[in-house]
Amino acid sequence: MARIGVISISDGRDHVHARNADFIRLKQDGLVAALTAAGHEVVAGRELVADNVLATTVAREVAAADVDVTVLYYAVWSFPHFTMLAADATRSPLVLVASTDPTEPGLVGMLAAGGALDQIGREHTRAWGAPDDPELAATIGVQATAAAAVGSLRGSTFGRFGGRPMGMNTAVANTDQWQRQFGIDVEEIDQYELVLRAEKADAAEARKAREWIERHAAGVHYDGAKLTPELLERQIRSYIAVREIIAERHLDFSGIKGQPELTENFATMDVTEAFLNDPYDWNGPKDTHVCATEADMDGALTMQLFKQIARTPVLFADVRHYHADRDIWDLCNSGQHATWYAARSDDPAENLAKVNFYPEVFFFPAGGASVQHIAAPGQMTLGRLTREAGEYRLQLMLGEFENYDEDTNRALVEQSTPEWPHAFARLDAPGEVFLSRFGANHVHAVPGDHRAALRAVAGQLGVRLDEWTRG
Repeated sequence: MARIGVISISDGRDHVHARNADFIRLKQDGLVAALTAAGHEVVAGRELVADNVLATTVAREVAAADVDVTVLYYAVWSFPHFTMLAADATRSPLVLVASTDPTEPGLVGMLAAGGALDQIGREHTRAWGAPDDPELAATIGVQATAAAAVGSLRGSTFGRFGGRPMGMNTAVANTDQWQRQFGIDVEEIDQYELVLRAEKADAAEARKAREWIERHAAGVHYDGAKLTPELLERQIRSYIAVREIIAERHLDFSGIKGQPELTENFATMDVTEAFLNDPYDWNGPKDTHVCATEADMDGALTMQLFKQIARTPVLFADVRHYHADRDIWDLCNSGQHATWYAARSDDPAENLAKVNFYPEVFFFPAGGASVQHIAAPGQMTLGRLTREAGEYRLQLMLGEFENYDEDTNRALVEQSTPEWPHAFARLDAPGEVFLSRFGANHVHAVPGDHRAALRAVAGQLGVRLDEWTRG
């Protein structure tokens, strides 16, 4: 799950350290075992830190193992300046952990070290407990998971197909800020390359994919105009083209502008975006690739972090409508919902059995298929990185996706755009708060409650957390 460094800090007096060494090792072994049992890879310092030279050398050795987070462990009273030297020798996030065994002053050592780090402005988090306590391992694991997600951004490349869509300022970020704050490079790719590649893509694979979709989907509703087998294959060839570009340019995540050039003159990118975000296609299981519609940069950045935390596909949607009488949000937009969300099954056939491919609507004269379904119910973490006066904030909340009987579902979708995918969400935030403060028209979601890890992500990125709950 994550790679965690563990360094135990001791007393600098030789005779005290000699007395305490076995006790420290016993506690450290228990902590390492608990973290390993939780699924993490642990890199323990080769020696206990009992002098200033070891503080630096042991920390450098652990850092060289490319750990996601470094635990500085306090089982006894520990000289605080050892912590300061160790902290300076690593760039990874720090978690100060104290043993709560009352026979030794481990808490005292952690507090003295933490106060010293506070004085120099070195960010860190603190935890305490028995070394074999599963809650302690989970607390450390949250920080490590967050650190792995944050670390995965550095050195990554975002592929932006096209520029700003339809004057949408929230879809465009400052590339210098991305490089400075997150370590992400942005590769600009003209949409014309996508068109050229799609025209040359393997026709046999496109036909195979179309037949696979026809075989497994709830329906492919050809109308002879906006959706034909030829148009669906054009969309599939677009997917093949984008995958080739992703591989050639080593893109870690991407976004496609789409509107208006492609949607007016070529085809919608619904099929491309849905299957890029899916963990499978007609060739079998594959890695998900975050792709944001309308080349939404901050949306894609949010999705990439959510993906690293949850290890699932990530939902992308417009905040389309608030049904105040039900306290339900209709999260709906063209294309972006991965088909996985229809049933959230490892079996693509189970998901696709709930997915319809409808002719696109009047917004998109070039035509193609929209990828329509109603997202399966369950607990969701929702949110987005947005900017206020140029500074990032993570807007975060918990919610539930709901699903209803067939008549109710039909009545709800027909109030907006029935041909598009929908997720009916009950948010743990009042409607007036959300509408007054949310900083974009796009929102993102993953199954489960991942707020603890995302709070840690916000802290490690140095962005403001804007978390909403009722009451």
